[in-house]
Amino acid sequence: MHYDTLETRSAAEREAALLAALPGQIAHAKQNAPGFGRILGGIDPAAVTSREALAKLPVTRKSDLGELQKMDLPLGGLNATPVAQLSKIFVSPGPIYEPEGATRDWWRTARALYAAGFRAGDLVINTFAYHFTPAGSMIESGALALGCTVVPTGTGQTEMQVAAIAGLSINAYIGTPSFLKLIVEKADELKVDVSCLRKAIVGAEYLPPAVRKALQARGIAVLQCYASADLGMIAYESTAPEASVNEGMILEEGLILEIVRPGTGDPVAPGEVGEVVITTFNKDYPLVRFGTGDLSAVLEGVSPCGRTNVRIKGWMGRADQSTKVRAMFVTAKQIGEILRRHPQVARARLVIEGEVGSDRMTLKCEMPGASGTDALRAVLLATIREVTKLRGEVEFVGAGSLPNDGKVIDDLRKYG
Repeated sequence: MHYDTLETRSAAEREAALLAALPGQIAHAKQNAPGFGRILGGIDPAAVTSREALAKLPVTRKSDLGELQKMDLPLGGLNATPVAQLSKIFVSPGPIYEPEGATRDWWRTARALYAAGFRAGDLVINTFAYHFTPAGSMIESGALALGCTVVPTGTGQTEMQVAAIAGLSINAYIGTPSFLKLIVEKADELKVDVSCLRKAIVGAEYLPPAVRKALQARGIAVLQCYASADLGMIAYESTAPEASVNEGMILEEGLILEIVRPGTGDPVAPGEVGEVVITTFNKDYPLVRFGTGDLSAVLEGVSPCGRTNVRIKGWMGRADQSTKVRAMFVTAKQIGEILRRHPQVARARLVIEGEVGSDRMTLKCEMPGASGTDALRAVLLATIREVTKLRGEVEFVGAGSLPNDGKVIDDLRKYG
């Protein structure tokens, strides 16, 4: 049922183990990765023994990587292992360079594959890309660690995919859900029997419930995973949710998760949607408070499969929100700066309305316990002007009035 005993630890035992290892990992990053030596300068790793202390460290966001890597090629100085000792370097659009180390299951994908039913002896077709980007290599490493045999087909060539599945009696699939749907539809068109295919782990895009249900009707159990080119596996499903139930995705064991308000490093309340920020214990690429740019939220309770780690609701959109108002960019980071200067505002959302040439932006501010004052409104108006270089309006709203969707900028303008 479970990959190892780490998955069924008590929450207190897991938290104690992670926090005990945290100071050493931060010290390792600071001492061996020049980029983190700069980012974490002045921070005493030995003092970072709690989530409160961790939350005071700066967030390094995925959107920062391009500039960091230009300053310090090829990995922004965030790698603690020299490039010459790494196994691979991948290239994502941007370009952004991502490393792979030489250790077994470096991306930590075996656990997610095991939860999806993959076992030693399975014959697995891996349709994720093997060129430039790491998805193919990432999931393959976990499959090999489990003892599976991998057929590295990559993307495209649907007829050849069908022929390989039928000819080799492949029983497991790795790739996107939409490509799996195309493969089985092509098999139907060609009248080729691919009923040997019994399980699949999918990612990189949304899995519509109707697609999952249709594939399950064919005898293919489909589970999702959530990974990134920087962090490897982040979270995974262990059971397929019923139509009315979101059982969420279970956090991988080797990570510390924070959900923060977009544009800031401030953790949000449990259940509130925010940006996924991860601290990893990877020794080669020791990312500390890495902002993924993805939105999600912690899901209450534990998984019915018996795994006890925290669950998230899966991918819920992008946190790195920005838009252009009167030829000026407005960003989530700026909204975070406004909130930092005015802690009496619990939550805020900048709503932009109007037509071309007559944009109007209003900062809607949740004020718990009491309504806003004219004096606070005047100060907020001045701060908006100072931070964004634009004039705006302020509207005070009651606690809980703003939707729990992670948005801090809501562009309602309609053009054309």
